[in-house]
Amino acid sequence: MASGQINHSKISAAGLLVTLGIIFGDIGTSPLYVMGAVIGHRVIDEGLVLGGISCIFWTLTLQTTFKYIILTLRADNKGEGGIFSLYALVRKMNIKWLAIPAMIGGASLLADGIITPPISVASAIEGLKVINPDLNVLPYVIGILFGIFFIQQFGTKFIGKFFGPVMMVWFSMLLVLGLAAIFQNPIVFKAINPMFGWRLLTEYPQGFWILGAVFLCTTGAEALYSDLGHCGRKNIRVSWIFVKTALLANYFGQGAWLLNHSGKFLGDIKPFYALMPPWFLLTGIIIATCAAVVASQALISGTFTLINEGMRLNFLPKGRIEYPTDLRGQLYIPGINWLLCLGTIGIVLYFRESSNMEAAYGLAIVLTMLMTTTLLTYYLFLKKYPRPLIYLIFAVFMVIEIAFLIANLSKFTHGGYVTVFIAFTIFGIMWVWNEARKIRAALVEFVKLKKYYEILTDVSKDETIPKYSTHLVYLTGASSDDEVESKIIYSILQKQPKRADVYWMVHVDVLDEPYTMEYRVRELVDDKVIHIRFRLGFRVEPRINLMFRQVVEELVKNKEVDITSRYASLNRQHLIGDFRFVVMEKFLSYENTLNLYTRFILNIYFYMKKMSLSEEKAFGLDTSSITVEKVPLIVTPPGTYKFTRVN
Repeated sequence: MASGQINHSKISAAGLLVTLGIIFGDIGTSPLYVMGAVIGHRVIDEGLVLGGISCIFWTLTLQTTFKYIILTLRADNKGEGGIFSLYALVRKMNIKWLAIPAMIGGASLLADGIITPPISVASAIEGLKVINPDLNVLPYVIGILFGIFFIQQFGTKFIGKFFGPVMMVWFSMLLVLGLAAIFQNPIVFKAINPMFGWRLLTEYPQGFWILGAVFLCTTGAEALYSDLGHCGRKNIRVSWIFVKTALLANYFGQGAWLLNHSGKFLGDIKPFYALMPPWFLLTGIIIATCAAVVASQALISGTFTLINEGMRLNFLPKGRIEYPTDLRGQLYIPGINWLLCLGTIGIVLYFRESSNMEAAYGLAIVLTMLMTTTLLTYYLFLKKYPRPLIYLIFAVFMVIEIAFLIANLSKFTHGGYVTVFIAFTIFGIMWVWNEARKIRAALVEFVKLKKYYEILTDVSKDETIPKYSTHLVYLTGASSDDEVESKIIYSILQKQPKRADVYWMVHVDVLDEPYTMEYRVRELVDDKVIHIRFRLGFRVEPRINLMFRQVVEELVKNKEVDITSRYASLNRQHLIGDFRFVVMEKFLSYENTLNLYTRFILNIYFYMKKMSLSEEKAFGLDTSSITVEKVPLIVTPPGTYKFTRVN
């Protein structure tokens, strides 16, 4: 954690305020559109209103409070949350197929991120149409969205200080407006009885499909879990008491207002803004817009974090990551930022109104929730919870979420195909990247370094071979300290023999913990072959150039190595020797006989690899002393040719 930051792992007033600003933006802005989606184009009647409110109450209680606040937040990975962090916890069980729900959930969550900012901002800005029905709000929505994405490159450290107070004002406004409406029609409290929700789903015409609209009240629960690392479990749980109270008060308040208008059509009226007295309307719209901006910012930051985790877990191609501020966890991925910007503006131009976006919203995120339930079940097994309890939890949430999924499937033809297509595309990228990685890993041949100690020492002393570098550094993927890829030995001894005074082998372990930073050094041959193993958490950027230099400086300080130049003239001046890194980069060899599936996977993989960050940049090797050696990837070598020799 950067100096000067508050420790949010403990409950404090500052921590609770920050939690309001970071964690609850998405779920906190749902009152803008949920009740409007529940009523839709139907005639307002008591059964519809009380049933809808009842479903919302029990969804927030069972799905958000019990599943996420009470249960899922227990699955923290050294304080970090989110579906990839959860996968990092359960993958130690060595159940290979668990990568599939992790990829589906991650892809769906990323797809959801492209529609959440537009629906939040549009729902807030459309309040202006209450004042001026003929106003075209699209330019305002697009302008605000572009501004949000534009400021990402500068970091949000300064404006982030206002997020907590903004959301405090927002939730207070929800609470006051809701209570004022409830006092006018307290009969709405009958909705706490779950029978009203049951009757809506089973007896009301097309009532079951209303679950697709009800689901919108809990879509932010997954993002809430993903942001666990920013504020800590205790602060989230305590602040949720206030947040849930404010949300329910506003939902019940909207229900009370709707009951007063039974027998009518809602039309273009938004129940949320109908609660506001005319003199407060403009102020309320401004507060709602500010809350929507905060919600969008939180979701964009969460998207960057999720993609970074996906890169480190080898689910996604490497991309350029920047750190605009010194705040822990705040990062910026330029390419993703502008893709999101274009995507959100495209969503606004395509759907034009928040009511149309509501019809498409939620289908992708319910897939994420199903995948989280799957991974969470295995986490409970890992923690040795009683098996009957685990089966009960799994069954309850599978039933709830499959019901939500079926209800949301009706949205597919109304625009849900947009987010499903985006999720499918992202999942396809993850699948290809992961499959190609497994193919590559199966083909790597490792050799024992011990067999080559003597010849490496001889090569180092052989003055008939031109010296390649004083210190030669290879990045190796071998999990054992005394092994390296056979291609590295081939590179040193046969592919332009490389004489060096010291050979360094550097390996990076990506751990299941998020922020671990450790290293281990073994001198395999005295002053000739040295192995360094970095153990980095899956959220730590592998800036190997800087890390390697720092480790070498510590070794010199402890007088464990001598890095003075071995060239006689330079040695007399006590100058530091030169270091050269060698990176082995694979390409698909033409000498392959591949089946259709393998060729398809590898061709797409190598195309994506060309488009992504290079190996040396991905490892933070921004030094000029790098040699990239191309190594052919041969999966299935062709058979030998049968030649006939002729005179």
